[in-house]
Amino acid sequence: MGRELIFNNEFEKLYNYDGELGVVYSKEKSKFILWAPTAEKVDLVLYGDDGYDYNCKPVKTYNMNKGINGTWIVEINEELNGQYYNYLVTIDGIVNEVVDPYAKAVGVNGKRGMVIDLNSTNPEGWEEDRKPELKAPTDSIIYEAHVRDLTIDETSGIKDEFKGKFKGLTESNSHIPGTNIKTVINHIKNMGFTHIHLLPSFDYGSVDETKLDEPQFNWGYDPENYNVPEGSYSTNPYLGDVRIREFKEMVKALHEAGIRVVMDVVYNHTFNLDSCLNKAVPKYYYRQDEEGNYSDASACGNETASDRYMFRRYMVDSVVYWAKEYHIDGFRFDLMGIHDIETMKLIREELNKIDPSIIVYGEGWMGGPSPLKEDDAALKKNTYKFGELQIAAFSDDCRDGVKGHVFYEKEAGFANGKDGLEETIKFAVVASTPHKEVDKTNIVYSDEFWANEPYQTVTYASAHDNYTLWDKLQIVSPEASKEELIKTNKLIAGIILTSQGISFIHAGEEMARTKVDEDGKLVENSFASSDKVNKIYWDRKIEYKDLVEYYKGLISLRKEYKAFRMNSNKDIQKNIHFLEKGKDFESDNLVAYIIDSKNIDDKCSKIAVIINANETEEKVNLHEENWGVFVNDKKSGNEVIEVLNDDIVNIAPKSIKVLIKQ
Repeated sequence: MGRELIFNNEFEKLYNYDGELGVVYSKEKSKFILWAPTAEKVDLVLYGDDGYDYNCKPVKTYNMNKGINGTWIVEINEELNGQYYNYLVTIDGIVNEVVDPYAKAVGVNGKRGMVIDLNSTNPEGWEEDRKPELKAPTDSIIYEAHVRDLTIDETSGIKDEFKGKFKGLTESNSHIPGTNIKTVINHIKNMGFTHIHLLPSFDYGSVDETKLDEPQFNWGYDPENYNVPEGSYSTNPYLGDVRIREFKEMVKALHEAGIRVVMDVVYNHTFNLDSCLNKAVPKYYYRQDEEGNYSDASACGNETASDRYMFRRYMVDSVVYWAKEYHIDGFRFDLMGIHDIETMKLIREELNKIDPSIIVYGEGWMGGPSPLKEDDAALKKNTYKFGELQIAAFSDDCRDGVKGHVFYEKEAGFANGKDGLEETIKFAVVASTPHKEVDKTNIVYSDEFWANEPYQTVTYASAHDNYTLWDKLQIVSPEASKEELIKTNKLIAGIILTSQGISFIHAGEEMARTKVDEDGKLVENSFASSDKVNKIYWDRKIEYKDLVEYYKGLISLRKEYKAFRMNSNKDIQKNIHFLEKGKDFESDNLVAYIIDSKNIDDKCSKIAVIINANETEEKVNLHEENWGVFVNDKKSGNEVIEVLNDDIVNIAPKSIKVLIKQ
């Protein structure tokens, strides 16, 4: 029988299942439930509790009984905490050994599930763990980082045994050795970031956990077991409970440092088609084209089918589990455009029941064509279909508008020399939400305001993908001096951190992070490059101290004045007014606007922001006198640098100026 043809409405009626799945554990007994409707027989195999003996033969085998809606069940009246297990699923006479898709703990390399008493993995004080306050999603200022990159270099000042591990992010007082210069969490907290976004930290397939003494690196976009932390980031991947406890210790330490934790989640594809999902119910969890071949919108060899009931359910269950069990504060969806809108809405609604302050954002695009109808996909251009729900998309309009196209490496953006991008910068300022003074017909990638509300837009200039911001600036302007590049970088940081929406900074951007390989070449996508390429060299904080301080000053300004992070499009429309070329200033490549901030909070009456991408000093008429300058080409912060008693303001070449009327 052609099983790939049976996943239709008839199948859904027969087999959609809403009951418990995985292991339901108690000290007296454990109940194992697997959903495998196409199987003719399923057995449970137990391997004992020695995680180091990971190739041992089964100790016991139990026949599982058919339950309702395609489930298989067996209950064992023993204390099984710490026992490794798998399922043997027989389909068409062929036996697949399957790791439980709902496994909450696994052995080394994720090849066996493990029964776990989750309470025993809670660090001391876990019940008292509290999220740092976040009043509104637009208050988020996110630092996107990789667990290993942050601590692996000598300059991190982290204990050797914790370098590259979850434990490395539990040290809150680290410095560059021999100095008082803050590193890692100490640095992130000191800079004022509200969230750390961790690149994939669930169990992924591309690092061999039995060979951690050999150099290995991957970003981690290779899902193996979705509901378990990655073993290579633990101090012992052989013992299933260690990674769980250490992940929780990390979350607790970050919360204590005042930092929320965002998880990068990759539900759009699996490491390969040899996944536990595909072995349990072949072809069900993946989309196929009309010929029945696996489709590949992820550009990673497969794409999952969020529009099928049981995978939609799997995604919702998984996100809810991380939010509850691990106290996660946000989720970033890789290639979110591969998921359907209904699934993303459902995830958001379930998270709202747990804690509405958990943020959700993702990439509103795909890596290739998909059988999913474009109208149903969580693409950036469909963000408006989320209504008022807090689900944000990354603004590639903003990203490429400020610095140039990510795929055409020599192409410049507004800040580094391309003309005609003023409307794109204004579009970034209003966080892609409707505004009558922005010409939507003249935006780099969009012809509509795609966000309803500012909390549906992630405003950023760079991320782990593609060249770092610093490297992109070097490539576009190979003749520029270091000082000129710093000036351009400051201008870009100024645009990002004064614009509306959710702010997002790539780790190390503030210290001119560069990715250079062993041959001295710049690396564009370093997903499997060496530590040398990927790690953060904390001593760049010394060399680029001025740039670091500039980012820190901008963050403090953003946090001080709610006007830079308004909660609604209604507020943005009412309070942001753009100045006009020919009336208020004469030059192209300049954007200036006034925020009527007295309507937002009582700290000040008006804020003026002037963004000058020209190589020349420009003049802008603000039609009012007595402004305090808070940001100029040299300095930024939440204190007055100088007072201007004129209505004509000079703005330095390649710089941003922020003026506030108290």
